[in-house]
Amino acid sequence: MSSSDIFIGETIGTAILILLGAGVCAAVTLKRSKAQNAGWLAITFGWGFAVLTGAYIASGVSGAHLNPAVTIGLAIQGGTAWSDVPLYLASELLGAMIGAVLVWAVYYGQLHAHLTDPEIVENQPAEEGMVDQSTAPKAGPVLGIFTTGPEIRHMVQNVVTEIIATFVLILAILTQGLNDEGNGLGALGALITALVVVGIGLSLGGPTGYAINPVRDLGPRIVHALLPLPNKGGSDWGYAWVPVVGPLIGGALAGGLYNLAFA
Repeated sequence: MSSSDIFIGETIGTAILILLGAGVCAAVTLKRSKAQNAGWLAITFGWGFAVLTGAYIASGVSGAHLNPAVTIGLAIQGGTAWSDVPLYLASELLGAMIGAVLVWAVYYGQLHAHLTDPEIVENQPAEEGMVDQSTAPKAGPVLGIFTTGPEIRHMVQNVVTEIIATFVLILAILTQGLNDEGNGLGALGALITALVVVGIGLSLGGPTGYAINPVRDLGPRIVHALLPLPNKGGSDWGYAWVPVVGPLIGGALAGGLYNLAFA
């Protein structure tokens, strides 16, 4: 496929992925949303449908990686040329940032109402996952819409959780989600992968919020830091490396195991 195919497919597909995925987080979080407090099931299924929609849109154009961990796993497996990897990664990051901006546009009124509500602004808990709540920095009230975060802030455990969860995802993609050319998701593979994402969210998502995709976290985190939102708080850059490094390691391990066990 051409460079323009990769750029267009990955940018648009990842933007749709983040728009629908972060969108369900916004719907469940924000006080003036009709879906407020819909819960973890809504989030897990919302992300599954987000993957399904983004993958269907991009599968015929770029192979629908939509995730640097998928790209790395496919490159190790041999389905993607290493020379194409930088373009995939850059397009995925750009798409994730665009998707996050679109979530801000859709929920503009709710975000501002939420962030100017005295009950929300004045009673923020310490940053989620911090053991010593007396010294923890204040968490941003809407950071969880844009990024993931651990319930228990233990970096080694958090990285291991992301490695294992991403390993499951990428191995599932490599073994049953490839199209006939071996370079991306086919139509049935997109559906299977979406169901795997739901399963990962239900089973393995509790500790960290299951980023399982570096740009799913990094792109929206950058946007959160840049958006002119009142009282938005910090973007927790101290944790930001975990949902990047963990998924990349998990994707690489899955690609290596595929070559050893399935190739």
